[in-house]
Order: sequence, then structure tokens, then C-alpha cells
Amino acid sequence: MDRGVRRRRLSIGGVMIERIVFETALGHVALARRGGVLVALSFGYPCQQAAGIALLACARLGGVDSCGVGFCCVEPGEDRLADRIGAYARGEPGMLDDVIIDMRVMTRFQRRVVVACRAIPHGKTCTYGELAEAAGRPAATRAVGTVMARNRFPLVVPCHRVVPAAGGLGRYSAFQGVAMKGRLLELEQRA
Repeated sequence: MDRGVRRRRLSIGGVMIERIVFETALGHVALARRGGVLVALSFGYPCQQAAGIALLACARLGGVDSCGVGFCCVEPGEDRLADRIGAYARGEPGMLDDVIIDMRVMTRFQRRVVVACRAIPHGKTCTYGELAEAAGRPAATRAVGTVMARNRFPLVVPCHRVVPAAGGLGRYSAFQGVAMKGRLLELEQRA
């Protein structure tokens, strides 16, 4: 199901932004990197163009005003992160917790939430309250929800593993919403 990776590089203010888009079992994925550091990621889209448009909106949350619009082709197997995300989408167990992400525009609290979220094991879940406690602010459950809703790195920062204490799946801001959240959790349970 994985198809060709498309890649494009664009220099913004002397800093190279690399953008790639590729197809997985979870739909099209687009990501942007600056100097090997992940700036934004979008996934689950039915086509390259939709994934790319979502990537632009996501990158703006990270302080990148433009990632450009084009992508150039490269062959599968030429991008390690694309291969790892493709394997994850096929249900192969594996963590993405070693991927370096751009946290420069995050507050100290947001960073702690992201770090704690990345520590949730594959196939496990935790509540928003448990994540708030792990981030050092047990009463900040709603603030944790806001951090998760604005996650620029879904899959890499596995916000789909965070669920309400009252049960159910809660919400999910990635494309396809709560249906995708359920699909990801089910995928991880089978792995």
C-alpha cells in the first residue's frame, strides 16, 4: 500500500524546509522538517494535495509561515521516517519517540505534556488527568486537552493514546476525527 515518497526542499530565510508526502495504509502523510527536526506532520488524507494543505496549516502553529506548496518524487526506502510511519500504519509495532521534534514555540508546560505523552507505551492509553499529573500539573486536565488538540506531530506525539477518565475515546483533531483515533488504538492493540 505504501507508495512513492514525494519530497521538496524550500529555503525560507536561509533555513531549508524539507517537505515530503507519501501514502500509507492510514492514508496520505505529509511532513515538514527543518535541519532534520520535524516541524509538522499531517496524516490520514485521501490524496497528496489534501495532506499537503493540512501540513501548511499545521506548520503555521509551529511558527513556520510557509512550507511552500510543491513536492518532488523520490523512491520508497529513501526516507527513514517515512518508512517507519509506513510500518506503523501497517500495524508493525514500533515507537516514534526518538524522532526529534521542534518544540521551540512551546511553553515549558506544553513541552512537559508532549514529553509525557511520548512516554505512553505503544498499545496503552492514559487519561488527560494522568497526563496532567505526569506533566507536573495534576489540576491542568483541560490545559492538557488543549495541548493535545494543537498537536503538530500526531503519531510521533501519540495524542490518540490520551482518553477521557469518564470513558470513551473523547475527541481527536486529526483528519477523520474520533474514527481515526479508534482505528489507531485498535491498530496498536493488534500489534
